[in-house]
Amino acid sequence: MTAAKLPAAPGPLLVMGAGSVGGYVGACLQAAGAEVHFVGRPRTLGAWRVHGLRVTDQDGRDERLPPPALHLWGAVPASVTPALVLLTVKCGATREAAAALGAMLPAGTPVLSLQNGLGNADVGRAEAPALRWLPGMVPYNIAELGPGHLHRGTGGKLAAEDAPALRAWLPLFDAARLPLRLYDDLKPVQWGKLLLNLNNPVNALSGLPLRAELMQRGYRQVFAALQREALAALAAAGISPAQVAAVPPERLPTILSLPDWLFRRIAARMLRIDPEARSSMADDLALSRTTEVDALCGEVVRLARAQGQEAPLNQRIQALVEAWPNDPGPLPAAALKQRLGLH
Repeated sequence: MTAAKLPAAPGPLLVMGAGSVGGYVGACLQAAGAEVHFVGRPRTLGAWRVHGLRVTDQDGRDERLPPPALHLWGAVPASVTPALVLLTVKCGATREAAAALGAMLPAGTPVLSLQNGLGNADVGRAEAPALRWLPGMVPYNIAELGPGHLHRGTGGKLAAEDAPALRAWLPLFDAARLPLRLYDDLKPVQWGKLLLNLNNPVNALSGLPLRAELMQRGYRQVFAALQREALAALAAAGISPAQVAAVPPERLPTILSLPDWLFRRIAARMLRIDPEARSSMADDLALSRTTEVDALCGEVVRLARAQGQEAPLNQRIQALVEAWPNDPGPLPAAALKQRLGLH
């Protein structure tokens, strides 16, 4: 029996900001036949030059790309004209990355933002208006388990705003086992994901892997309270977030607040998380890097204020994350609730 022929890539692909998400998605696409070029930090690329890239997931995937197979760059290469760019830098680096792309790439080059938060494509468009900016969403968690070893610990499908430039890539994303769903309006999907990402600061401050943190009711109560503030702001703004998790967004706070024994029974699908999985914000705190908390909790605070409301819990947990270098954790659930004024 002959192996199935992989679909042809529309052209070279450039990953701008090759970290956990960019490395995982890019490596999967390269394993499916794409020519992928990675632009990243010296620390990350240095490890990949020695160890190559290994991608694994909770479903048994295990693929390796040896160092000689990788195209690694410290800056946008002049010798590559990509058919698609995946922007995977942290939100705070979007403007700088967009300027670098705009200076090197032909007008009309599609750039798909696979970043947290809501406004990265708008920031990129303002900085490099000649490029074609498309918002996207990554639903799953990617953890770095070792040098060059990236592991997907949760499930879901990639999402993006519909555009002809992306439709040509759908067969390759499918072949790479990275199904990509296109939407006419991505904002509800982005808000649905942001509601889930409100657990990122909780997880980071807990010092625990995601599953272990979610198994403790105290941490879930904090997560639920952050979501309730966000849902109130969304309702006031007339925004209906899309269902990204196994249950509708409006039911999540109630389920999260259940006693541990009942939560384990009802939220079995939500708990299908590898023991190794953790939030990228936890990694950022561990490495003393700037986090994306303002693109998550800060977005909720801004939306609430635009509707004449406040979101004090999101504001307080953002302050705790930002104060971490001078007041490091981890914080037990009871201590975190006390710091936030939750009872």
